[in-house]
Amino acid sequence: MARINVTDLTFCYEGSFDNVFENVSFSIDTDWKLGFIGRNGKGKTTFLNLIRGKYEYKGSINIPVETGYFPYNIDGNMLKICAADFMEDLKPGCEQWRVICELDKLNVSAEVLYRPFNSLSHGERTKVLLALLFSGENDFLLVDEPTDHLDHEARESVKEYLRKKKGFILVSHDRDLLDACIDHVLVLNRKSIEVQSGNFSSWWENKTRKDNFSRMENKKHLQEIASLEKSVKQCKQWANKNESTKIGYDPIKEHDRSTGTRAYIGAKTKKMQKRVKQYEQRIDHEIKEKEGLLKDIENPVELKIKPLVYHKDILVSARDFTMGYTQDSPLVHNFNFKIGRGERVFLNGKNGCGKTSFIKAVLNLYNKEDSNIISSGQLDIGSGLVVSYINQDTSFLKGTIKEFCAQKGLEESLFCAILRQLDLERVQFVKPFEDYSEGQKKKVLIAASLMTPAHLYIWDEPLNYIDVFTRIQLEELLLEFKPSMILVEHDVRFQEKIATRIVNI
Repeated sequence: MARINVTDLTFCYEGSFDNVFENVSFSIDTDWKLGFIGRNGKGKTTFLNLIRGKYEYKGSINIPVETGYFPYNIDGNMLKICAADFMEDLKPGCEQWRVICELDKLNVSAEVLYRPFNSLSHGERTKVLLALLFSGENDFLLVDEPTDHLDHEARESVKEYLRKKKGFILVSHDRDLLDACIDHVLVLNRKSIEVQSGNFSSWWENKTRKDNFSRMENKKHLQEIASLEKSVKQCKQWANKNESTKIGYDPIKEHDRSTGTRAYIGAKTKKMQKRVKQYEQRIDHEIKEKEGLLKDIENPVELKIKPLVYHKDILVSARDFTMGYTQDSPLVHNFNFKIGRGERVFLNGKNGCGKTSFIKAVLNLYNKEDSNIISSGQLDIGSGLVVSYINQDTSFLKGTIKEFCAQKGLEESLFCAILRQLDLERVQFVKPFEDYSEGQKKKVLIAASLMTPAHLYIWDEPLNYIDVFTRIQLEELLLEFKPSMILVEHDVRFQEKIATRIVNI
């Protein structure tokens, strides 16, 4: 067992307005199964790249062991050849028999190493690269969001695989995966970094309890400060009133006043002023104790959505619907489907089974567009139906928020307000989308969909790269407003909370 020590780490991207890390210090053990948790854009992937030595920084990161990083960078040439032919380039010194042993633990046949990489499914590619990553000895491994775009079955096999491993940092927003695979958490809070033993659920329970205590303490301090300020105001009034009686008096009303009275009044006023000073010192003390209480508290704003009410019970229906991209091998065969008002229907199935293709068929019919999808059977959408769509792909996002809003016909100020509610920092608003993290890009698509009043919301893998706080925020939104939705999403916890019905393809 060795320790990785981070001391006074400060890092800022060139041309950026703010530091990603500032005077950060902590240490972790290299045999931990460490979950890395934090908001989108807080610097999780950046920190992994700092460990890898990709950027210059101030401070020190002492790593006594070799590291490896997932996902590997696969270039265009590698896609055309077999993984067995380029493994050595990705992980120098790797032994093929070790990779095959790791593939066996992932329930994958060794033959995937000898097929062109671009012929493998997304799940097979992920498993090949994970097997390569874990084929070494005594390495500390950096695993960055391994389950995004994977179907439920592939996620389960990756979860079981990582559960039996140790000596890694796992960046993931999947609560089910984190609970199953980690024994410590490294958390990027709003203003601090903490390391804690346990899994996601134990950390979340501790955080909730700590946040509630901080809120109560903050409330108590505010009440104490208000009481002290009232006392200060009263004492100042008394002191000023008393001081004003030192000079000049009415000999008829104050016939018993002597020449020594002035000194007595002065002493009494001084005593009151001293009391005022003591109150002010106590106020300063209370304010200092209050400072920092709420610095790391997450207060997600309640989101809003304005679903339109459709005049018919059924919005979309399919009967004996068969579709695919070639006549001989349909993706979906004799599929029967319908969605009614207020339903949130999740489409389930393996990667490549046709979930996204079915959504595209619905959208093509909605937009009255031609497509290369070959279909038979019946697919109907309601007349006058308004649809809001979130694409699983974010690569088309280019340019700035202003340009995006102009293109989509969105009110820029309201759009930025929703992005702030999704915890996107204002500093991001002036940056091009190309500089956004994947999670931040996904929030742009979510905000645009929330702004669009619609009868039906179609969200295709909306939670890829989205942080856990925003996932919980979206759960609360959808449960409150109950829009009609077709969703493809493999987050088990999200599906369990949101789905009114699950349809398997």
